[in-house]
Amino acid sequence: MTDDAARRAETFAALHHQDRPLLLPNAWDHASAALLHAHGFPAVGTTSLGVAAAAGLPDGTRATREETLRLAGALGALPCLLSVDAEDGFSDDPGEVGTYAAELRARGAVGINLEDGLGPVDRHVAKIRAVRAAAPGLFVNARTDTYWLGDGEGARERVLAYRDAGADGVFVPGLTDLGVIAGLVRALEGCPLNVLYAPGGPPPDRLAEVGVRRVSLGSLLYRRALGAALDAVAAVREGRDAGEGTVPSYGEVQKLAA
Repeated sequence: MTDDAARRAETFAALHHQDRPLLLPNAWDHASAALLHAHGFPAVGTTSLGVAAAAGLPDGTRATREETLRLAGALGALPCLLSVDAEDGFSDDPGEVGTYAAELRARGAVGINLEDGLGPVDRHVAKIRAVRAAAPGLFVNARTDTYWLGDGEGARERVLAYRDAGADGVFVPGLTDLGVIAGLVRALEGCPLNVLYAPGGPPPDRLAEVGVRRVSLGSLLYRRALGAALDAVAAVREGRDAGEGTVPSYGEVQKLAA
């Protein structure tokens, strides 16, 4: 790892230990990442759903291994700090996951998101250890799907196992109960807890009060962008003004390419 890469990795890790949680918006292409950074976000993640859907592929099926790698190369050249959603590492083999993580780091990523899919805890632990060995300095955000795919059972045991395996942070999407969140924060004893922002759920200020260190937006921005496109075309078709909302100018979008 070069000195610059090490500095960027340290800066990203430090963002998880500030007074306020790191608000991490998730991009799906060069323009979305560049626009988010230009509007004051020092770090940007990717959204596996957005990356998959934009490429015409299904999410969560290991179909976007190469697409994710290609995007990491494009976004890694931007000045923002990049964390990549790599699904489950696109393999059950810890060694292959470690190699993939090293490739992401070589393309400029400072963080990786690894989900367990409610698979065996030991397998995810082995993946975390493999990534730490193959890509030192890469921030490993270990995700458990206990609330995303299940009823929450086993969440505490999983996040503690992932922390003890060397994860730099743990991610529990689908969890919105502030009492449960506060309990996990206490159990983690300083290991940063990441939750997924949910419309109608606790706002970032309340999450900060119970000790959450990172708030991700997941696929929300991508889905909102699709919705805005539908709203605009419907307005034009119906003879209404389609200029409502934030619409970057042609020139502003052109500048993102620079």
